[in-house]
Amino acid sequence: VNKQKASFGLSGALAKDEVTGKVVNGVTLKYNPPPDRILPSVQWRFFVFKGDEVLDTLFVHRKDNFLLGSNDKVADILMEHGSISGQHAVLQYRRVPYSGKKEKFMGSMVCKPYLMDLDSTNGTILNKEKIEGRRYYELRKGDVISFGEST
Repeated sequence: VNKQKASFGLSGALAKDEVTGKVVNGVTLKYNPPPDRILPSVQWRFFVFKGDEVLDTLFVHRKDNFLLGSNDKVADILMEHGSISGQHAVLQYRRVPYSGKKEKFMGSMVCKPYLMDLDSTNGTILNKEKIEGRRYYELRKGDVISFGEST
């Protein structure tokens, strides 16, 4: 009798498992939140502009991350523009060591917002500079972000 040996190789089953969070509404996610994710205590907002006019205000503090893109099955913030990828970028709040100058906070941890482009086709621009894919960029008050070729 020929016995089959056990295979301990990767099957890919976890990537297809909706329970693990890799698949949402039948779509495999390009992003997994980091272990240092945290729900923000500050009520962060994105202001959506067209030229100098504010079109909308998005409250982005109710979750530890927001997926931005054109795929309405998975995007937390839906962006409907032809140059925007289905899973374009992510806003992620992270718990990081305090790096300021106030002595009373030295050694403590703080929540900071970060932006990551998910290797989108047309890129993400932060303060007029195209950012690298798959790398966190800390966001600060007043930063200007544009996605793809949207204006």
